[in-house]
Amino acid sequence: MMGNGEIESADDEMSSMGGQNHRPMVSHEGSDVQMLSMESRLSPEIPLKPIRIPSKSVIFPNTMEGFSHGHDGSNTVQRESKLELFGFDSLVNILGLKRMTGEHVQTPSCPRDGEDISIALGSPEVASSKLGTMMGVFVPCFQNILGIIYYIRFTWIVGMAGIGEGLLLVAFCGSCTFLTTISLSAIATNGAMKGGGPYYLIGRSLGPEVGVSIGLCFFLGNAIAGAMYVLGAVETFLDAVPAAGLFRETVTLITNSTAADGTITEVMTTISTPSLHDLQVYGVIVTILLCFVVFGGVKMINRVAPAFLIPVLFSLSCIFIGALSGPKGDGSSGITGLRLKTFKENWSSDYQFTTNAGIPDPEGPIYWNFNALVGLFFPAVTGIMAGSNRSASLKDTQRSIPIGTLSATLITSFLYFISVILFGSLATREELLTNRLLTAEVAWPFPAIIYAGIVLSTLGAALQSLTGAPRLLAAIANDDILPVLKYFMATEGEPHLATLFTAFVCICCVIIGNLDLITPTITMFFLLCYAGVNLSSFLLDLLDAPSWRPRWKFHHWSLSLLGASLCIVIMFLISWLFTVVSLALASLIYYYVSKKGKAGDWGDGFKSAYFQLALRSLRSLGANQVHPKNWYPIPLIFCRPWGKLPENVPCHPKLADFANCMKKKGRGMSIFVSIIDGDYHELAEDAKTISRQLSTYINYKRCEGVAEIIVAPTMSDGFRGIVQTMGLGNLKPNIIVMRYPEIWRRENLFQIPSTFVSIINDCIIANKAVVIVKGLDEWPGEYQRQFGTIDLYWIVRDGGLMLLLSQLLLTKESFEGCKIQVFCIAEEDTEAEVLMADVKKFLYDLRMQAEVIVIPMKSWESDSNHEGQQDESMEAFTGAQRRIAKYLSDMKDAAKSEGRPLMADGKPVIVNEQQVDKFLYTTLKLNSTILGYSRMAAVVLVSLPPPPLNHPAYFYMEYMDLLVENVPRMLIVKGYRRDVVTLFT
Repeated sequence: MMGNGEIESADDEMSSMGGQNHRPMVSHEGSDVQMLSMESRLSPEIPLKPIRIPSKSVIFPNTMEGFSHGHDGSNTVQRESKLELFGFDSLVNILGLKRMTGEHVQTPSCPRDGEDISIALGSPEVASSKLGTMMGVFVPCFQNILGIIYYIRFTWIVGMAGIGEGLLLVAFCGSCTFLTTISLSAIATNGAMKGGGPYYLIGRSLGPEVGVSIGLCFFLGNAIAGAMYVLGAVETFLDAVPAAGLFRETVTLITNSTAADGTITEVMTTISTPSLHDLQVYGVIVTILLCFVVFGGVKMINRVAPAFLIPVLFSLSCIFIGALSGPKGDGSSGITGLRLKTFKENWSSDYQFTTNAGIPDPEGPIYWNFNALVGLFFPAVTGIMAGSNRSASLKDTQRSIPIGTLSATLITSFLYFISVILFGSLATREELLTNRLLTAEVAWPFPAIIYAGIVLSTLGAALQSLTGAPRLLAAIANDDILPVLKYFMATEGEPHLATLFTAFVCICCVIIGNLDLITPTITMFFLLCYAGVNLSSFLLDLLDAPSWRPRWKFHHWSLSLLGASLCIVIMFLISWLFTVVSLALASLIYYYVSKKGKAGDWGDGFKSAYFQLALRSLRSLGANQVHPKNWYPIPLIFCRPWGKLPENVPCHPKLADFANCMKKKGRGMSIFVSIIDGDYHELAEDAKTISRQLSTYINYKRCEGVAEIIVAPTMSDGFRGIVQTMGLGNLKPNIIVMRYPEIWRRENLFQIPSTFVSIINDCIIANKAVVIVKGLDEWPGEYQRQFGTIDLYWIVRDGGLMLLLSQLLLTKESFEGCKIQVFCIAEEDTEAEVLMADVKKFLYDLRMQAEVIVIPMKSWESDSNHEGQQDESMEAFTGAQRRIAKYLSDMKDAAKSEGRPLMADGKPVIVNEQQVDKFLYTTLKLNSTILGYSRMAAVVLVSLPPPPLNHPAYFYMEYMDLLVENVPRMLIVKGYRRDVVTLFT
């Protein structure tokens, strides 16, 4: 019976089935016992709820006839051997040994799609509050793109770069955002888009790990952008009202002036600049005031947000009217008006040193070049995500996002191109570099209008950042991928804690007080986000899954790849140090999410890529025999056919630990299987529930594997179906792992032998290796160090599987302190020295360090007195003889009274009593040898004898019980007709 814990309430799930009654899952055994040693409880991270399981009688099928096999796997006549029980070629066949040297859900916590937290400024999604293309996308994008950099830094940028490189700068940065907008439009039109903006797009396209890592970086970019806008507003205010400064500073600029007669004189100019302390004090005050507005509610912000666009449009009009109407002020101001001479003088660049405030100074600490200007200017073209941030509040995301975002991008790029030519033709180089508010001075009719426009527009942008960033953080927290973010979830529609955290980040950046140092940081985080959007579009378009059908047709994977490449290039152009730091931060978040985050399946592109890669790999592997150098164990873990576990544990904990021991460095795949007895139509829903429980449990046990639950009339029928159909091609399971049924006689479960024999025979016919774990309760845990030896009783040729298993055990921390001993059982007439030399040479060529011990075994006839046997072995031997004799007598009495031949397990049997004695003697000798040499071994590995032909299953279980008697921890191994190790490079 499988475990009955589950992630969600079974009662709720059953009630959703329309009142249909489902018969619960039943046990494979009629009377199971509680395991003595086991992990007492699960991690608190896995809430499991038991299901009430009624008892049900179980009818097991007749056991399958035993077969004896030669080493080539074909059914052959069993040759006479003193090791009669095993039936395979013995290791004493040295030629056979030398032939081995040849060349062989429910997913927990998918994001809460029903809960949609928008990053947009506005109220929760209501039918009456849905926004169109203009107000929902174009206006916020336009307002964010054309912001503080344009007003107080753009003329300075033109002065540094000149008109020529200024146009190149605008084209370079604008191309990046334009290509990103195309990719954004493609993804946004591929289906319904919920709240979360670019985080939602990237996460659903590249997976939760990438989505969360880039989303958190984008959150930091928005929070820092709020500080940039606040500092811009404060700096503009202090320039307009110098008397408001508490710590006003002045900078003396010395320039050379050439008179008409050729005389060169030095001109000293005193420039007043806002103090760093003024920026810090006023910036913190403004940030706190804006936070109070944000806490007032997004409804109020949504009403006033469009009003912030009016000062922007009006101030732009005033700037262009003033620039076209002619120069303002006296002739010495440096404003020449639109002149061709000024255009020519300002065409080339003039990069130089400046102070931290941007004032030219030959001894200044900062040297500006084109790369540095890219970092300063790029935030001026960001803001293309402002519309997608409002995705939850849009009437039609698939129409509004492409049209609104692309329109805003093209219009603002055109304005930047025109402004480069306009400002470069309007004022001298010195004026462009020293007059930080040149846009206000040239504006019509007077500068105060521009000051008011700049302050209002920047405060509006800051307000949007302080409102949007917390909602982005809340959207990430709401997906419940990272438990550490659960405190930032929105409560009653408002992310209060996320807002406080955003304000804290913003204030920390405001305290820095340097706009020119903050903007490159913002640039890196925004470029990471843009690269993620481009990569998402590239991956989805390249994979071309059936679900990839975007309405936006003006995209191509080459454009997306070009956009992503351009983002990366810009990052390294700005600063390789900032780039490495930002990528490292994103990588750390990615690693943390992959380790600590909750798994979720969002149908992302990587999953599709893995799927296509798996299909291609499967086709390339084909169904041919795998070479031994490339052989990996693919165990099928038979979860609990023998023994009862607590109701909330779907698999024996130590069985999961043993599955990990069969992998080298964690590589490999395990398939955990359990069988429910009953009718499939009645128990299908139960099987799905149990499958989810088992998947959760194996993830908790850190096993890389999948869970499969089969419904069948009996365990034998279910296993026979599994062993034939599980897997594809060479990815079918090749080793069957199960627990030894130690409880069958103690609990009088006499139906177990027939089922056990049937399973082994099915594995032999299906050519599957078998590993049976005896003493599973005593199997060491991950941190339980073992010392001593790993003893291999290598009796039959198994393709080297037993040797490989011992090596895999040594790679685990539990067994790394052990040594390997190989015991070869030889017949009396075998040349023991020759056998030992051959085995040592074979192990040496396999790069295995092991001690080889050859043990001669007397024939059955020559040791009829059983001399030298262990007392415990003899006691078990006599007990087995007595029980077999009684069982045989009962069979004969029943056959005689009913007038039929001998029957066992519903089938005719032929009992050769002399052969039964030989089998008992073989197991007696092996058990006595194991107890004599390996009583203190950490684990013993021994070959699995196949069920003898036409013997009752009860007899075979007696042989097996005698073989494992008093051995605390044993692996019983059967290979499968193929070599799994090779000597050759």
